[in-house]
Amino acid sequence: MNKKDLSESDICAKYITPAIQRAGWDDMRQIRREVSFTDGRIIVRGRLHTRGQRKRADYILSFHPELPLALVEAKDNNHSVGAGMQQAIAYAETLDIPFVFASNGDAFIEHDRSGPTPREREIPLDQFPSPQELWDRYRGVKEFTPEVEQLVRQPYHADGTGKEPRYYQRIAVNRTIDAIARGQNRVLLVMATGTGKTYTAFQIIWRL
Repeated sequence: MNKKDLSESDICAKYITPAIQRAGWDDMRQIRREVSFTDGRIIVRGRLHTRGQRKRADYILSFHPELPLALVEAKDNNHSVGAGMQQAIAYAETLDIPFVFASNGDAFIEHDRSGPTPREREIPLDQFPSPQELWDRYRGVKEFTPEVEQLVRQPYHADGTGKEPRYYQRIAVNRTIDAIARGQNRVLLVMATGTGKTYTAFQIIWRL
């Protein structure tokens, strides 16, 4: 079988997903595939309007549900290993995700944006970092004390309907919780009309 004849979906199924699972990521609780996180830009032409293309991440990996930790962008094997990296970094910046990976099924390129200076390296397919390894690296950069970590890992409120915070609500909640956990007494959170300020404030209160 020639790897270059495989589609992107085949590369994911045969190489990338197994590599992530072998590293210890739980398929049910920690791995999300093809995650759409925007509805698409509204395009207006005269009196007509349409939606642009939705933004979609190939993989989002979470150490625990409250904090997405890594994003993986996949390409078929006719692309270079790091061909999807710029797109992946743009998505990770939008979603506030610290670790970014790109792969074509041969290896991974890792872009670590958790610290003040981003770093990149290539890693073999069988050496994808485990959930605990990425969490320990992230926790070290953030210098979490046990008390801060406990508060940061408090779960969101679930009402049984399956509703989850939108990506920007999650970022607002996580950043606010992080600031309060570090002893910051005053926080100004600015959100536009219709973006769910009440829901966001409720989730902050619940997690505190």
